[in-house]
Amino acid sequence: MEGVSYARMPRVKIRELKDDYAKFELRDTDASIANALRRVMIAEVPTIAIDLVEIEVNSSVLNDEFIAHRLGLIPLTSERAMSMRFSRDCDACDGDGQCEFCSVEFHLRVKCMTDQTLDVSSKDLYSSDHSVVPVDFSDPSNHESSDNRGIIIVKLRRGQELRLRAIARKGIGKDHAKWSPAATVTFMYEPEIHINEDLMETLTLEEKREWVDSSPTRVFEIDPVTQQCSLLNYGFGYALFSAFIGNAIVNSVHNSKLLSLSSSRIISRTNSKEWCLTFIVMVVDAEAYTYDDEVLKKAEAMGKPGLVEIIARQDSFIFTVESTGAIKASQLVLNAIEILKQKLDAVRLSEDTVEADDQFGELGAHMRGG
Repeated sequence: MEGVSYARMPRVKIRELKDDYAKFELRDTDASIANALRRVMIAEVPTIAIDLVEIEVNSSVLNDEFIAHRLGLIPLTSERAMSMRFSRDCDACDGDGQCEFCSVEFHLRVKCMTDQTLDVSSKDLYSSDHSVVPVDFSDPSNHESSDNRGIIIVKLRRGQELRLRAIARKGIGKDHAKWSPAATVTFMYEPEIHINEDLMETLTLEEKREWVDSSPTRVFEIDPVTQQCSLLNYGFGYALFSAFIGNAIVNSVHNSKLLSLSSSRIISRTNSKEWCLTFIVMVVDAEAYTYDDEVLKKAEAMGKPGLVEIIARQDSFIFTVESTGAIKASQLVLNAIEILKQKLDAVRLSEDTVEADDQFGELGAHMRGG
């Protein structure tokens, strides 16, 4: 109907954030937007990577093409990638690499002069732009780590030499994986798990353990819970047992009178009070559930269908983002949102092809299928 808006206001909640890792919740949207954001992060957020290599001298055991390929896969810091031009769109140069708007030049000159094997790594690459350098994975607290040497390119023996010039350019993962800023981007539907307590109470402790263990991941746990109750004195004699209140262990109760003992409940009296120790199955980590349906199958095999209900929320997603180090994980998400907004704007302007082409260039034509 005209005048009806179907706009939604997605919400984001950050759970964990590091330089190369982010975990966040995306709510109040649907799977199409979540998947679009994931695909943009993987394939359309631009970074800088070596794209052209001119070998001057190479007497190593690796051929020129092998070394050029390895150089291209070295992640480079790419904070300024969004403001750079694509080399194909740059009108300030002829593509030779000597252009501040679309490219960065690197040089490598190494020769082994001793009998000890020399490791040529990403730390031997010298950049013409101090803001675009190989990503440093070294750990400052561990000086002996192999990561402190950088990414190995080739190894040289005495007398071997490698001299080259490399040009790094802006690109996207859709053109080549070396430009993808994401090591991993995944999302999952947020699960809602509801246990039927009445059915669960009909299981013995051993059956509860079998059901909990049927899950490949640690989603459920048996938790002993103690509560005061009013029961008849069955006079089963005296016993010593450890009582639990929530997750806290109370000191062993001496001279407590055991009233009842079963596979799922212990009833005892101490200090003229009667206590029930019940083994309750609890959800300890719903997000560990992998939608494998193993617990559902186990419940049916035990003759207890409906023991648990698991619902995948269709408007709530949990994202995990790992960056290659080219840009921070937080910046990767922000850049992806900005690019997705540009794509949606291009769709809105697609009816006016002239305005779309003027504002978005190739993007506008691409969104129209041109």
